[in-house]
Amino acid sequence: MMSKRMGKQTIKFDSPPSIIATASTVGPKEGKGPLASYFDVVLHDPLWGEDSWEKAESKIVRKTIERVIEKAHLTPEDINYIFAGDLLNQLTASTFGIRGLNIPFFGLFGACSTMSESMSLGAMVIDGGFADYVVAEASSHFCGSEKQFRFPLELGTQRPLTASWTVTGSGAVVLAKNGTGPYITHVTTGKIVDLGIKDPNNMGAAMAPAAADTIITHFQDTGRSPEDYDLIITGDLGSIGKELTLELVRRSNYDIEKVLSDCGIEIFDPVTQDTHAGGSGCGCSAVTFAGYLYKEMQNNKWNRILFIPTGALMSPGSTQQGESIPGIAHAVVIDNKWA
Repeated sequence: MMSKRMGKQTIKFDSPPSIIATASTVGPKEGKGPLASYFDVVLHDPLWGEDSWEKAESKIVRKTIERVIEKAHLTPEDINYIFAGDLLNQLTASTFGIRGLNIPFFGLFGACSTMSESMSLGAMVIDGGFADYVVAEASSHFCGSEKQFRFPLELGTQRPLTASWTVTGSGAVVLAKNGTGPYITHVTTGKIVDLGIKDPNNMGAAMAPAAADTIITHFQDTGRSPEDYDLIITGDLGSIGKELTLELVRRSNYDIEKVLSDCGIEIFDPVTQDTHAGGSGCGCSAVTFAGYLYKEMQNNKWNRILFIPTGALMSPGSTQQGESIPGIAHAVVIDNKWA
């Protein structure tokens, strides 16, 4: 008997886990954006003293996880599991960053949706009675991602206006069995949606159908409406993907325009920073939540948000072979109150 399920894809937790600490590390460009004051650490050098972009991302992962554990007033021995992922092949940024921590690890690939995937699974483990403390984390690095998915920076390739800018950064949270909130109360797990977009420089169009599908399903499963949320924020659709999502959701008779935002829009200034469609990457929603969203929830700017990081489930091989780009989006309800 699945008593915790609501509708097709949603879980309502009996004992919602509490988010007791967050930590964020970002690169120089993110540190010049509108959310700069919310981040714990802003790097002045995207290599951070390492000799490769990949090693730099691993260092960012390790330091961010160490910091969030410390901010939660815990030790690594207190953490039962880490759920984490990145964009690099075989999750090398996460694996090499976490390898010295001696904490059980689940490596995740949800592309840019990884932060909500890690928070969802971590919350399930805690509500299920399998853990007291879990770290959920995600990261990305602009230079490493460009080299892997598009073109090495040395080529100076021109980026089209539909392109987004991969965030350099890591965001991490500690989920706990007991705490004073904010709480993860519901999870709506997304399914793969693919409408045939093949352009790797237009991630917003590829991911928007998945975002809309998850938002609509969440409303249908829970019986809630846009008015039940102070903020609905997608992960990294950017300006183009946001407009497409609004239109697709309207077709199901839900108007979310007044409450919809996007982490990829919030993190950069499109005029002064020349990021075209906005920000993207696993680190985009991770650092935006761990920095901006969490801290403003603590300040009671919002009491209930629907957090929906979005992912493009592509690989260099699939793109080069002419495949379309499947999208996915996982929704997490974060509420200051639980009764």
